Amino acid sequence: MKYLSGYRDCVIRIAHRAGNTLADLRDALDAGVDLVEADVRLYRGALEMRHAKALGRRLLWEPWRDVTRRRDVPVPLLAEILTTAAGDSRLMLDLKGPWQAVAPRTAEVLREVAPGVPVTVCTRDWGMLAAFEDQPHIRRVYSAGSRRQLEQVRQLVKRQRVDGLSIRLSLLTAAVVAELHQNTDLIMAWSVDTEAELAQARAVGVSGIISKNLPLLRSLTPA
Repeated sequence: MKYLSGYRDCVIRIAHRAGNTLADLRDALDAGVDLVEADVRLYRGALEMRHAKALGRRLLWEPWRDVTRRRDVPVPLLAEILTTAAGDSRLMLDLKGPWQAVAPRTAEVLREVAPGVPVTVCTRDWGMLAAFEDQPHIRRVYSAGSRRQLEQVRQLVKRQRVDGLSIRLSLLTAAVVAELHQNTDLIMAWSVDTEAELAQARAVGVSGIISKNLPLLRSLTPA
């Protein structure tokens, strides 16, 4: 994969949630970002691309937004996103719970729709990453969003080298990032949507910026 080396000398640009609709996916890929993050949820047997949680069969909900009707929101399937990407390796699939079956189902769809394409898979439920052990071209990223998970990550990387980490920006310090860099080159921080957050991410030394601000990502030097 293009992005498996040289992280220390550049900043990897990741478009946060831009893979959740076909239009946003095309825009992010056309903008030349290094990775496009997309959320995968298993719902009634289908792998749906959305960050919002389902409230029954008709409603979707996110804490900072109003409840929306499912019929008013485009919700593509994973296979549609992979088909639109057309073999592009810049997808980062963020596997969401609560159903553990989302991982083996995603691995199956990747084998069927995008065989051999070296995409990235990340999740805060690390046990899901085992579903991709038989696909060595898949980069497996451990995500951490709490102080408890950060401590677990620190213990993990002391025992083994990992493909990459995705960590909430507010949890990171320069000392922690330097420690983690001993056993992984790729440390991505989320979410970095403002100039102030970008300055903070640069100060702690991360190698990847996960942002919903596409103009901000465009302003960064390409990896």
